[in-house]
Amino acid sequence: MTPRILIIGGGLAGTTLAWRLHERGLPFLIVDRDEPLTSSKVAAGLVTPITGMRLSLSWRFGELYPEALAFYRSLESKLGTRFYHEVPIVQLLASEKAVTQWQKRRDQSEIQPYLKAPEPSPLVNDAIFANPHGGFVQQHSGWLDTAAYLSASQRCFESLGSWQRGELTPDEVASRIGKDFTHAVFSIGWEAARHPWFDWVPFQSARGTVLQVSADTGGETRVVNNGCWLLPRGDGTLRVGPTYELNFDRPHTPAPENIAALETRLRGLLKTRYDITGSQTGVRPIIARREALIGTHPARPGIAFLNGLGSKGVLRAPWVTRQLTEHLLDGKPIEPELDLAGNL
Repeated sequence: MTPRILIIGGGLAGTTLAWRLHERGLPFLIVDRDEPLTSSKVAAGLVTPITGMRLSLSWRFGELYPEALAFYRSLESKLGTRFYHEVPIVQLLASEKAVTQWQKRRDQSEIQPYLKAPEPSPLVNDAIFANPHGGFVQQHSGWLDTAAYLSASQRCFESLGSWQRGELTPDEVASRIGKDFTHAVFSIGWEAARHPWFDWVPFQSARGTVLQVSADTGGETRVVNNGCWLLPRGDGTLRVGPTYELNFDRPHTPAPENIAALETRLRGLLKTRYDITGSQTGVRPIIARREALIGTHPARPGIAFLNGLGSKGVLRAPWVTRQLTEHLLDGKPIEPELDLAGNL
């Protein structure tokens, strides 16, 4: 049987897998509910080399970033749409403790390639941004307009007859394996934790909210981060976020106290007047102690899993989906730390 892949879920991960299959000339079908708010559509899509409270280099960044950049640039050319924006990220330091930590970190050889030099002086416009502790500028960074990426991909796949709006039950999926498809890949984000085939996966998903803001930032085009990030959209508006909520009941209804805390961080960073014009909320699919989890189900050989890319999904998706494609089509083994079967 010629391999034909059913992809359940057309978010960032599922769509990127579809493109990997398309590169190989393999037929596929995406089935997606086409909901207006999903984690992929809400995501800011940031690609940040130096990240976290410890200001460490992101996991395997030197390997993942060149592949991701080449992948998105190739698709932009194919689809005639720009969705990846390679821009510097200004990281402002939050305290004297952070300054001391950064002074030790910045001289490390793994960090040096991702520092933009010479740094501008001042680092940011002090009339607009509060910056009592200084900071640094990252390069080889940027953001993916995930909504534009997904929309352009969906239009292309629909024209090929490879995208379908809908939802399939487990029984419906099982009945089509071996008949219509060799494999079904589940790429359904945090909701996989409630699926009977994957409820054993140790999800630790987090709800997050991003604000839409109108403000005068003096023509700033870089992403600015300190307590929250400000992402200029190029049309006079900003996206600001995120919240991070581990305990939640409703995926698209943020807790008021977390929104208030995000606004407090925004007021602490932006000196100029701003107006909040809207917000979006989604749930990041995070798997405990894993950067991602892929592979075939240990008890169901025709069922595969693609999940857990979390807040670094834009960076990880091209590399991870290539790994899964090579596993399904070529029998290439999956790295143990990413292998679903090894995490039972």
